[in-house]
Amino acid sequence: MIGSLRGVLAHKEPPFLVIEVGGVGYEVEAPMSTCFRLPAVGEAVHLRTHLLVREDQHTLFGFATETERRLFRHLLKVSGVGAKTALGVLSGMNVEAFVRAVETEDIASLVRLPGIGRKTAERLIIEMRDRVQHPGLASGRGGDGIAMAPSDPRAEALDALVALGYKAPEARRMLDRVPETVTSTEELLRAVLRSAAKS
Repeated sequence: MIGSLRGVLAHKEPPFLVIEVGGVGYEVEAPMSTCFRLPAVGEAVHLRTHLLVREDQHTLFGFATETERRLFRHLLKVSGVGAKTALGVLSGMNVEAFVRAVETEDIASLVRLPGIGRKTAERLIIEMRDRVQHPGLASGRGGDGIAMAPSDPRAEALDALVALGYKAPEARRMLDRVPETVTSTEELLRAVLRSAAKS
């Protein structure tokens, strides 16, 4: 099991990253909550990781904090929730907001997340009710960094939203509602996800 990676951020195309460690490039998938905290390409980075092993592939997921990784692992234990949905949850709301939604049985907030319908939201509330009581789950943010501005922020933001489970036309509509003055991928994604959480 690969528990963490400490190296250089070689490539960043949210949610996909490449971390170079000792001359080896590790492909990593990360939620937007982690991508927002990443340093610029070429700088040092440290991620907690979770290796998901399947018959046909091994996928490495990276997280800025232990709290995010812990929630991701709890989500994978929920019936009907896979890695892509778990990444969508962490990309659409922070750990504290998710814990609050489960504790208050806020189905409306959960169904706004990509890949979460009403039945899945209800299952999350039922199956996660005890797990969100885990000590430290709603604490420990850690990890700062400045994201590097991409050459085509809107195209990269669209790719990231599609990778999170949004349909391309829906993702385009959401991006179209963001003012042209927003020019970085990070801020575009923040604006879109913030708007989705309120609607």
